[in-house]
Amino acid sequence: MAENIDLVMQGGTILTLDGELRVLEDQAIAIDKGRILDFFDPREKTWPARRTLDTSGCIVMPGLINAHTHLPMSYFRGLADDLPLQTWLHDFIWPLEAKMLSHAFISQAALHGAAEMIKNGITQIQDMYFNMPAVAEACSRAGLRAIIGEAVLDGKSEPEHATLGNKVLELRQRYADDPLLDFNLAPHSIYACSERTLRRCAEVAAQHGIRLHTHLSETRGEVEDCLREHGLKPVFYLQKLGILELPAVYAHAIWTDPDEIALMAASPASVAVCSDSNLKLASGILPLAQYLELGVNLCFATDGVASNNNLDLLAEMDLTAKLHKAVNNDPAFLPAVKTVQMATLDAARALGVEDKRGSLEIGKDADLCILELSGLESQPVYNPWSHVVYTLGAKQVRDVVIAGEIVLRDGQLTKVDEAELVETAKSWKQLMLKELGQWCS
Repeated sequence: MAENIDLVMQGGTILTLDGELRVLEDQAIAIDKGRILDFFDPREKTWPARRTLDTSGCIVMPGLINAHTHLPMSYFRGLADDLPLQTWLHDFIWPLEAKMLSHAFISQAALHGAAEMIKNGITQIQDMYFNMPAVAEACSRAGLRAIIGEAVLDGKSEPEHATLGNKVLELRQRYADDPLLDFNLAPHSIYACSERTLRRCAEVAAQHGIRLHTHLSETRGEVEDCLREHGLKPVFYLQKLGILELPAVYAHAIWTDPDEIALMAASPASVAVCSDSNLKLASGILPLAQYLELGVNLCFATDGVASNNNLDLLAEMDLTAKLHKAVNNDPAFLPAVKTVQMATLDAARALGVEDKRGSLEIGKDADLCILELSGLESQPVYNPWSHVVYTLGAKQVRDVVIAGEIVLRDGQLTKVDEAELVETAKSWKQLMLKELGQWCS
């Protein structure tokens, strides 16, 4: 037996999310060098450890995975609410980004968002934005695991196709020693990228084994525009361009029909379900039952706080499960166990890391979320699965462990100063209000 391993977590109800969906009571977890070494009964066995974490009276589960985010938009929270998507994007978000974005803005806003993710029990994200190094530095500093996407938009001119994807490859080398970071290619959407750009993204992704991350069929208008401009529905258009055959996460995917869903089911596609954002923007409700029926892999995402206003993935799970029970007129639809799987193991599968994360198993990365059950609002507990989905929220996230390191302890961030983050956000707010005043005058 090894001496002085890094961490032992002892007690509580452990939701392993393994192949047997085992629930372990009053067991302990041995962690060393960022991975799970053992599950054991502390009454029968011990692992000498440098640190111990008492998790009795808690639910211990795999860390939540947020499969579609825009971290640097944290400072846009509440800036342009109660607007439809295209108005929100074209008249507010994109023009303001053009005026405000700098390395300092992106780095500090991303750090704010990364810290907020951790406080919500999220241990890994898949992000899409500009200035990947700034986002990478922020996530690494906060201790958040992230796959950071190279956002590709044509704008006024197409991107340099000859070098498309080079940033991803260069950053993979630069951060090769940081276990928290990876990078991928994120063409924004079929309406923000030309056919040539999307084809090039597919070529680069196929050549270098880079996963893709994009928005898809978020609004009815997007589908109508695709039919008018390309003579194809969006999923068939992606098939034509060579994207659909590649591993990818499609955010939203609301306005898809049965033929498109069947096509996605036959491809390595995953859909990131963003219920809160979609409802707030009145974009629509995705046909979740059809996706599940045909076997499309589904996961959860909050989207950015500019269109959601919070990063509470537990709330996203609760909302989605209840919404689709009502939509399908079936209270048994999307049971709690499946909902938790979507937020953990299915999300890991969407990101291509199910062999490393998404469940608590020996040899896997030690990414865990500990939910406090001592509060009045958390008792009594009959079924831990349903409790996670329907009862608990960000308020009950007590501790978070990522790569074996405690990054949230008793609700307090351990690697960054929360008070400092709040003051920095207030400072940027004043600058943005000044810019808005000049812009709107």
